[in-house]
Amino acid sequence: MTQLLLSWIESANGADTPFPLNNLPYGVFSVGEGDLRCGVAIGDRIVDATGLEAAGVLRADADADVLDAPFWNDFMALGPAAWDHYRAGLTALLSAEASEADQDQVVTYSVPMAEATLHLPFEVTEYTDFYAGRHHAVNVGTMFRGAENALPPNWLHIPIGYNGRASSVVVSGTDIRRPWGQLKGPDDEAPRWAPSARFDIELEMGAIVGQASSGPIGVDTADGNIFGYVLLNDWSARDIQAWEYQPLGPFQAKATATTISPWIVTKAALEPFRCDTPARVHELLPHLRDTSPMLYDIELAVTLTPQDGAVSTISRTNYNEMYYSAAQQLAHHTTSGCPMRIGDLLGSGTISGPEQGNRGSLLELSWGGKEPFALADGRVRSFIEDGDTLTLQGAAHGDGYRIGFGACTGTVLPAHDDPFKG
Repeated sequence: MTQLLLSWIESANGADTPFPLNNLPYGVFSVGEGDLRCGVAIGDRIVDATGLEAAGVLRADADADVLDAPFWNDFMALGPAAWDHYRAGLTALLSAEASEADQDQVVTYSVPMAEATLHLPFEVTEYTDFYAGRHHAVNVGTMFRGAENALPPNWLHIPIGYNGRASSVVVSGTDIRRPWGQLKGPDDEAPRWAPSARFDIELEMGAIVGQASSGPIGVDTADGNIFGYVLLNDWSARDIQAWEYQPLGPFQAKATATTISPWIVTKAALEPFRCDTPARVHELLPHLRDTSPMLYDIELAVTLTPQDGAVSTISRTNYNEMYYSAAQQLAHHTTSGCPMRIGDLLGSGTISGPEQGNRGSLLELSWGGKEPFALADGRVRSFIEDGDTLTLQGAAHGDGYRIGFGACTGTVLPAHDDPFKG
């Protein structure tokens, strides 16, 4: 395991900071009424990557400004060699051995993180969400089909997914409005129109595609095409989903919002934390077989905070619980010839572990609402209530340091008045 890399920025050297020199995640920020700019998190500061490029201090491309737009997509297009070269340049500027001149440049082109507003770090071109966590799939399948039929026959052979809405993706801190929808009526009665009463989260990781492809690619190529990762909350209206999902799967139940954390943690920063996928029940077909460790040891947690209550940690799990890696998901996505584009976002699917306290959704934690769970202040929840703030947190832990993502948070607001009422 690599050790903490020391920076001349003292706030980056503590064991508790999510943004040590080992991390250097990419985001987009603004200060006051200023323009949106590309930035890099280091300790309690944001380095203005757009400013460094314009000043000629650190450029990703010698011939073009790729960081003068409010997203990192143009930088991703340069490819893995450029990614590595730029990261090396950043590390040199920020390391404890940096010259005074380099330090002065960084001071000029950086701001306190507390003074900045964070925005979506990349332009989401397409969004696909998977259903690739075995514990979650077994839990949900058991609730609805019984333990003997929990997993459909295809589940252990392919990563199942659905195409979501890129327009639904928002950055952490964005309020989420409870959705209206068509809900199943009792017995054979007609469905009814009402706000969702079973609004939920899904604790996921999001993989960001950094290189385009136009035909089938293997797992190793897919892994090389992934730029980095974010935390992802797939907000889910379970009662809308229960009525609409047959026969084609989720639609409006998943279209309200998808929240992501504000910092892209690069694959390079996560390299020391690679780990294997779980043992296979069936050998996968050649295009999906594991060739090397392609999951990551990333500890994850979910907190729920009522509007006037205490913070409760309601779940703890780990990304290493996934049955399929992001590289396998991406490789499978391309098998039909489906083109993948720079900025495509792949949701992992809900990450749950084997125990009750490891479940990554309220649907599982309350077992479909039948077993409400207690919060720190004594209240109970089955699903999200208005005013609740849900926060996903994640970090990989090294020797004296941690690689964090920043919080992935959203507060649920009451549904609007009936938009179709006379």
